[in-house]
Amino acid sequence: MKEQLYKLLTSKRLVVTDYLIKIAILNNLSLNEFLVLAYFDNSFNNSFEVELVSSTLGLDVTSTMEAFNSLMVKGLVSLESVKDIENRLNEVVVLDGVYSSVIDNTISETKEDVKEDVFKVFERELGRTMSSMELELINGWLISGTPEELILGALREAIYNGVTNFRYIDKIIYEWEKKGFKTMDDVNAYIKNRRDEKSKDKVISKKEQDILDYDWLDA
Repeated sequence: MKEQLYKLLTSKRLVVTDYLIKIAILNNLSLNEFLVLAYFDNSFNNSFEVELVSSTLGLDVTSTMEAFNSLMVKGLVSLESVKDIENRLNEVVVLDGVYSSVIDNTISETKEDVKEDVFKVFERELGRTMSSMELELINGWLISGTPEELILGALREAIYNGVTNFRYIDKIIYEWEKKGFKTMDDVNAYIKNRRDEKSKDKVISKKEQDILDYDWLDA
């Protein structure tokens, strides 16, 4: 069996992509499952012909079916009936589950990269290593869905105002999110509107003055 598989992989009949390897690791695929998935990933028409798949992979039909059914249970492949040019129904293998898994994994990795970037920016801007409590606070903002742009904007606003403690940064983020700001453009547009109102009306309540004095400027 091992010899057959070795010959198959070294014969270049199947191209094994890096994302397929990731999928195999993430889903703890068996060798047979991996080979069947690689077969359909290399197939152009994806017609479900068990005998042909088994012959190509050097597996018996039972092993091929078991592997394929397991891939279906794991949500990586599915069978769909499609009509050919002669209006006949044929069963084809669809790999949407694989592609969805690749996309989700890529997005997850991107989010991790974003987190690392935010931490690095904080340490660079503050000129020091952050405490574990500060790291947890930043991570909490990210997990709660606070846009990276607002987090970094609040940091730079705090530095601009000469206040670099995290309670002050957290307060800025809280006020911005309470007003529904999603980007620094939202923040700047709000500031501009308030200033325009101020120039038209010199009588400003203390509450409004506090808002204006917040100095929400984008560095």
